[in-house]
Amino acid sequence: MERVLPSIYLITDRHKVPGGKAFPEIMDVLLRAGVKIVQLREKDLATNELFQLAKKLRIQTREYGCKLVINDRIDVALAVQADGVHLGQQSLSPLTARKLLGPEAFIGVSTHSLIELQLAQDQGADFVTYGPVYFTPSKAEYGPPVGIPALEQAVKNATIPVFALGGIKSTNIREVLSTGCYGVAAISALLSTSSPAEAYQQFSATVEILRNSSE
Repeated sequence: MERVLPSIYLITDRHKVPGGKAFPEIMDVLLRAGVKIVQLREKDLATNELFQLAKKLRIQTREYGCKLVINDRIDVALAVQADGVHLGQQSLSPLTARKLLGPEAFIGVSTHSLIELQLAQDQGADFVTYGPVYFTPSKAEYGPPVGIPALEQAVKNATIPVFALGGIKSTNIREVLSTGCYGVAAISALLSTSSPAEAYQQFSATVEILRNSSE
């Protein structure tokens, strides 16, 4: 498995998809547009429903050469032969996940402080999400936004890729990437828009321009 991570990390929430559009159709549009890593994060689904959705998404992602990461559920990741898991602070540790999934699996961790980031690194995570950088309803449970200065500090202390998360849009992505973070994680910015393919391509182009200008 290729170990290089894409710089735009799509996190799913089927409730964010505008009315009248089916989740599989939106995913197909985004995969066609070039999305190369997806985290399936549908916390409200029962195990079998999540498994069935993961199976379908595994077929879609394979077709487009996209990595599939399952939120928290190592059993589902194993069952559908996903590329990895994304763990929360109440999940099994990255060390345990690695034992169960093997050396090639991608293991990400949600972090909201330098202490959490350091622990994830020490336990062998491949990458972290860090935030919320800006206010966003989907991350309100994690407290107030950490802000750009905290993200910058996190990036300086990280030895693994840091994906900025929370309230990131085309209007602030330049500010976020100026911190030196590896990439951005997005939910609403890509799923809730009337033109998800255009939104992804705009994100992608901005990332590419800023990366080239810093080299």
